[in-house]
Amino acid sequence: MPWARVLRFTDPFPCQAAVQATDVEILPTTKGDFSAEITQIRMTRLWMQRFAISLPQISNVACKPDRRSIVFLTESNSSPLQHCGQEVLPGDIIINRTDVAHYRSGHDYHLGAMSLPIDELAAAVEAITGRELSNRLDERSVHPNPALMSRLMKLHKVVGQLTHETPDLLAKPEVLRALESELVHVMVRCLAEGVVLETTTGGRRHDAIVARFEEFLEANRDRPLYLTEICAAIGVAERTLRASCEEHLGMGPIRYLTLRRMHLVRRALLRSDPSTATVTQIVTDHGFWELGRFSVAYRMFFGETPSCTLRRTPANPKVDLDRPTSLAFADPGLA
Repeated sequence: MPWARVLRFTDPFPCQAAVQATDVEILPTTKGDFSAEITQIRMTRLWMQRFAISLPQISNVACKPDRRSIVFLTESNSSPLQHCGQEVLPGDIIINRTDVAHYRSGHDYHLGAMSLPIDELAAAVEAITGRELSNRLDERSVHPNPALMSRLMKLHKVVGQLTHETPDLLAKPEVLRALESELVHVMVRCLAEGVVLETTTGGRRHDAIVARFEEFLEANRDRPLYLTEICAAIGVAERTLRASCEEHLGMGPIRYLTLRRMHLVRRALLRSDPSTATVTQIVTDHGFWELGRFSVAYRMFFGETPSCTLRRTPANPKVDLDRPTSLAFADPGLA
């Protein structure tokens, strides 16, 4: 049953868990207070989301296998966004696929997302365009006709505003059907009629290298890793790995490894029982062995010691609009 809600977060871990249609890992790249707002609208077939996030970050994103999603900047003056090393401009659409893609953003960026079940999208494409769109959906991004993209962005914004200001209006079946139908129609036309933004041969090679790099990190998350070892394991020269990581992640491989593991340590500390878990065990389980240096780096980045994090109860997300008053909308919970 359709529903709408607005969530606010001060921690990236519950934030990433709330994102729909994709598996997301959020890694803020600078210290500071994390703040995110997600506006979510689930219609009959279409799921819609709007994001406003405060800190610069790297996001690792993979579409769930049963849905296909697109994302785009919702503000013309939004902070810079990179997708797999390519700059995303206002008016571009990124097509999320099931393989992991890397997003890199600046301060205070605003993003919109839409998704449909794969079979529903295929049916909509055939009904609207009279042809299949399978090859187009394998692309990374497209640049739609500006008039169509402007229409899509305006519709997306209107639905987001209704969720905040007059959610009862969205609970009217005839209003919801009309909005969903128009959003799907414009989205399909944007994808079908847009210009494909081609990926260079070098870009595809860097994609594959970073994917192998991520796989190796995941398979060896509990021990120290060194650059020469990583390069040998994934079969690339150090210079090439550095270039690929700089392009996708905005930093070198060892810095990214350290950043990601620090965030994983923080998540483990927040989830652990302080009466049974120890900081030493959690930290060493994530491949850090110089505990003094780690503690200093952790405190500089997160503003508290690992032991303070272990003792702290994580804050629950704030739900501003869990359910509109109309019975047409069901309470989705936070799962």
